[in-house]
Amino acid sequence: QVQLVESGGGSAQDGGSLRLSCAASGHTYNSKCMAWFRQAPGKKREGVASIYTGGENTFYADSVKGRFTLSRDNAANTVFLQMNNLNPEDTAMYYCAASMPRLAGCFHIQDVYYASWGQGTQVTVSS
Repeated sequence: QVQLVESGGGSAQDGGSLRLSCAASGHTYNSKCMAWFRQAPGKKREGVASIYTGGENTFYADSVKGRFTLSRDNAANTVFLQMNNLNPEDTAMYYCAASMPRLAGCFHIQDVYYASWGQGTQVTVSS
């Protein structure tokens, strides 16, 4: 099992930036992929970005491509989501997740492939 703790959420203006962090502990070696998801009120949870922990491959939802950047610090067992050019549609609870041990690739950012979840951090963007 992997324990995940998110931080860095908060409020931003339209066009602003925020940086989210996710610190992992426990059996992190079992998870080849780390990802961020988000869920807005009344909407389904959406995969935002994922990263392969053994390399540099990152994947993004079309809605955030070019604005969000996912990176990792393996020594610190931490992943970061840099969010630039935010807009009100980015308002949601953001969750960090670690993949199931058997997941071989990170391209499909779908919650069924992720076994461990953080408690979430709120991001609110105002116009």
